[in-house]
Formats: sequence, structure tokens, C-alpha cells
Amino acid sequence: MTESTDDILTRPLGVPEAVPAQPTSRLGQLVAAARRPRIAAAAIAAGFAVAAGLVLALGDPDGGEPRVQVAIAMREPTMRPATQAPPTLQPQVLATAPSTAPLQRSAEEVETASGVTVVRPPGSGPSDAVVIRVPPPNAPRLVPAPDPRISEAGRHGLMPKLGEGRIRPLDVYARSEEPGTGPRIAIVVTGLGIGQATTAVATARLPAAVSLAFLPYGGEAEHAAARARDAGHEIFLQLPMEPFDYPDSDPGPQTLLTALKGPENADRLAWAMTRFSGYVGLVNFMGAKLMADAAFEPVLREIGARGLGFLDDGTAPKAATMPANKGKTPIARAEIVLDTTPRADAIDAALAQAEARARANGFVLVSATGTALSVDRIARWAKDIDARGLRLVPASVALRGVRDKRVSTAD
Repeated sequence: MTESTDDILTRPLGVPEAVPAQPTSRLGQLVAAARRPRIAAAAIAAGFAVAAGLVLALGDPDGGEPRVQVAIAMREPTMRPATQAPPTLQPQVLATAPSTAPLQRSAEEVETASGVTVVRPPGSGPSDAVVIRVPPPNAPRLVPAPDPRISEAGRHGLMPKLGEGRIRPLDVYARSEEPGTGPRIAIVVTGLGIGQATTAVATARLPAAVSLAFLPYGGEAEHAAARARDAGHEIFLQLPMEPFDYPDSDPGPQTLLTALKGPENADRLAWAMTRFSGYVGLVNFMGAKLMADAAFEPVLREIGARGLGFLDDGTAPKAATMPANKGKTPIARAEIVLDTTPRADAIDAALAQAEARARANGFVLVSATGTALSVDRIARWAKDIDARGLRLVPASVALRGVRDKRVSTAD
């Protein structure tokens, strides 16, 4: 029997080779066999093969990846010291009159405190620049509305009425004519109260002597009308009335119609009259058919009985068969509609025509819609009207009998 080199070199000299005792039990024999190098290596290889097979069979995607488990404990957030917020930019305020009051934090506060009109560019917020037009100290001030002397409760709300001593809302709520000489031009701008941005621009950009007419629709009509009066504009109520092509052209809910009985139109008129207060009279909204029909006479009589006037905006052809004005209601009709053709050059030409008519007759009443184009052309034209020897006066002048009697259309 040969001995391996390792056994010869590692056995001390002179010591006989020890023969290991053979185990007698089956377990001992298995342990002894496992200690043999070849058998142990084979067992280790078999173990690796079995582990690899289990991984392939079970498909563990995280096999061999390090893992750790951490316990997460919920804690109350600690309060950090409050940091000072960066200062917000205040709106840039452009005013035409000095003020000794401290600068307000918002345009709404400025408007509420001083009764001026604030206009922001469409889509902008309070932090953007605003334009504030402050009426001059000597500008006519309108009587607050509603005035209890000329108001009464109706079925739909508060309505104007003829007061004691025949005090008329037409006189109480009107803007007084500023003193001066020269031909006079009265302008009424219609169709306001629906679009907030359009109404705000018209209220701010147009001279205070320009009268504004508001439709009875929309949740902002009352607020918009009050703001216009605060800015110095006298106001009218636009009455939706039946046109010739109704219902293809529909003025809207509560329209006064020729087919309705008198009480029904009276109720619709009462509804419109309660939408807001402070107006001097009514202006037609469409209505060419109704104004040429006998059904318009009781409507016109009710308007006059409440101390108001009626103004025809001139957009419909003048009816040859308009009912007789039995109630002697003050009536006037616009001689020129400025924006019949909605182009800048056409509006400028109509304004020049109005100037010529005023110089010839002493007074002219014109109308326009409240579109951005019309408001812009009127505002530009009115900047130097005094230098041209002309005066802007409120439209109520045509209804109150204080104008030049050479003008016959309002008689």
C-alpha cells in the first residue's frame, strides 16, 4: 500500500501510521463516507445543482439580491419656524386725482371706498395694473338709488313710481347738464350689463356725460348699473320687445309681444322694471313690430305714468303708424346710429355727421352699441370735443324738455 506524499511529509518521524477505527453503526459509516474528499465534493455540487433548479423552477426575480427589512414608526411632524412670505406686488394704480387716503390693498377696496371705476385687462388678476378714473370734484353727482320718494314694492320687486308733487324718476335720477355754450351732442350706448368685461370697459372709458343702457338680464345687471351711476353715467333700462322677424330674432325671456293681452305685457314690463334701479327711462331692445302696433300704447302709457321717459335707439325703421301717445310720455328718437356699419372708419364718419347735425340744429341725439370697437372710437373722438366747440350732454336732455326746441324728433 502506497502512501500519499502529504501523509508521509506530515507524519512525525518514528511514529507508526495510525489506522482509524472503523465505525460500527450505519450513521457513523455515512458520516465517515461524507468526510472523504471526493464524496464531499460531489455532495456540494449536487446541492448547488438542486438550488439552481429551484430558482429556475420557482422564478424568483429577486434571487441573489440583497434585502433588508426596516420598521417604520410614524411620528408627529415637527413645527418649523414660520418663514416670512415674500411681499406681494400691489396693483399699480393710475389715478387722475390726488388722494390723501392711504393706498388700498386691492382695486375692489379702492372702488368701494371712493366710488371710482376700476378696469382690468381681460384675463388678468388683482396683481396686474389697473386704471382708475376719478371724477373731477366739480362733476355732477347723481342721487343715490333707489330713492324711497319715487319707489314702491311691486309683484316682482322694487319699482319706480311718480312721487308726491309729481316728482319724476326722470328728473331725480338724471345727470344734470354741465354749464356751457355751443352745439350739444347726446349719446346713449346700449346693450350693456351682460358681458362684465365689456360693460366695465364702457363704464370706465366713456365720458361720464355719455348715457348707458342696460339689459334686464344676468346676475350682474344690478351691480353693473350701480357702478355706472357711481362713475357719473345716467342709465336707462332696455326693454326687450318683439321685432318683425320674431322668433328668428328673439330678444330673450319676458319679451313684450303683440299677441299677448294687455295684462301679460304689463306683467312683463313690471318684471323688467325691477331688475335694477336708478334709471331715467326705457330704451327699446329690438321691438320694431311692437312699437308699430296698438299693443305698445298701454306699455308707453304705463312708462309715463311712473314718471319715466322712452327713448327709441333708432335701429328700427321709423314706424309711420306708431300709436298715439295718449299718456304724454316723454319720447325721443336717436337721429343717428353710430355703428350701423361696424367699422372704425364708418363709426368715425357717423360721428362727423353727428357733429354737423349738432352745428346745424343745436342738438343731436345719437346711439351706439357697447361693443369694444364702438366704445374705443367714441372715447377717442370725445377727448378733444371741447376744443371743437361742442359739448357732450346726457341723453335725458332729449326727454326733459330742456334742449333746443329746433330739434323736432324728440317733441
